[in-house]
Amino acid sequence: MTITVLAHQRHFASALLDPTAAVPSQVITGQGRASTQRFNVHRNNVVVSLINALIDIYPAVERITGGDFFRAMARFHIRETPPTSPLLFDYGRDFPAFIERYPYAQEMPWLGDVARLERAWLDAYHAADARPLKTQALSQLPTANLEALRFLVHPATRIIRSAYSAASIFTANRVETPSPSIDASTPEDSLITRPYMSVEVRPLPPGGAVFLASLVSGRTLSVAAGAAFEASQAFDLAGNVAGFLEAGVFSGIDSGNQSV
Repeated sequence: MTITVLAHQRHFASALLDPTAAVPSQVITGQGRASTQRFNVHRNNVVVSLINALIDIYPAVERITGGDFFRAMARFHIRETPPTSPLLFDYGRDFPAFIERYPYAQEMPWLGDVARLERAWLDAYHAADARPLKTQALSQLPTANLEALRFLVHPATRIIRSAYSAASIFTANRVETPSPSIDASTPEDSLITRPYMSVEVRPLPPGGAVFLASLVSGRTLSVAAGAAFEASQAFDLAGNVAGFLEAGVFSGIDSGNQSV
């Protein structure tokens, strides 16, 4: 009995997102006939609600593509990737990758990374609270311990790397003012943080993304700096550490002997 009920539920859910699917046999009128019209109304309401959820999550992408294009693209995504969580804000995590495969978006190869920035912005917004590490915290540690220290990363911290000017395009299309002309061919690395309850997106300097990714993975300051210098000779260790502290990237430090 349980298997039969689950099978019916799966078929019902699948039919909701597929306009070509037949009305489930269990959906009938009081006279025992298929209730096609009522089911189609419900089907449309479900799809529209999911499309609207994607618009709320990816407003810059919707502004770039236009409403009709976005809604058509979203419908194909919804059929391919139905929701698995009752939380609508959690839906659409696969949307950036879908955009990159969507045939009609191929003329905008940077659009998937713009979507990744929007997803990271929302995740940073909903991340757990933590008090950002104060700039003066490093001065409390012995100089001999600095190379071995590890940073505790603020839960809202995110890194998005792009071969395109995704951050510039994202920023220009998250406001209502006319978008400026942007050369999309310039690679950009972005930092997303929420230091004081407001999400911020900042460009990362040369080597900054490699440096921060190493720190996020638990590497020591010395090892992370070495990786950053290898990635870019223009890497500025002091400037990056100061910038990350100012941006609220960290919530604590561990020197091996003491934590702050």
